[in-house]
Amino acid sequence: METYVVRAWLPDRPGALGLVASRIGAVGGDVVGIDILERGGGRVIDELVVVVRDDGVVDLLVAGIVQVDGVAVEDVRRVPEDRPDPGLAALDVAAALVEADPAHRLACLCAGVAALLEADWVMAVDLARREAVEAVGAGPDVAWLAAFVEGSRHLADGAPLGSAPGDLAWGAIDSIELVVALGRSSRPLHMRERRQLERLCRVASGLIAPAPVG
Repeated sequence: METYVVRAWLPDRPGALGLVASRIGAVGGDVVGIDILERGGGRVIDELVVVVRDDGVVDLLVAGIVQVDGVAVEDVRRVPEDRPDPGLAALDVAAALVEADPAHRLACLCAGVAALLEADWVMAVDLARREAVEAVGAGPDVAWLAAFVEGSRHLADGAPLGSAPGDLAWGAIDSIELVVALGRSSRPLHMRERRQLERLCRVASGLIAPAPVG
């Protein structure tokens, strides 16, 4: 048996998810987990965890899903059978922040969200100084990133689908006046993932004290 995660765009109407699940079942797939990543404008993006008997049915599974009226598949990827539940994984990052040595909490946050959201890079940026104070992976130019964040503060937490770039997200750590930004090129970042980052930054803001003056 193999486990896959299927990200699909569905019309936000009763019965649409049931039709998709039926198509999955028709090729011997078993839906063992469902997360709503984003909804708005009459559309919903679901992440389905599907167990199949072997890799050979994946193409049939995708072909069946897209036959449902109004449904499109954004991404399909194989994952380990013991992949942690995304909600619990986010709590694990928060718990690690609480338990970490105070001097290492920012590094812990960057490493945690990089793993949680499978990011290509994560960077904690001091906007005033235009410098990175912590990083995981190779990110973009710091000056460009700082300018982008300052120019995108108007995007609200509940912004509609498509209003934010699909490959970049950020959250603020107000206690030390930093932002933590991340990028992922393999598949778009959606609202639930952006909110996870924003909430984890809020947790960090309550735990990381500013450096003493003088």
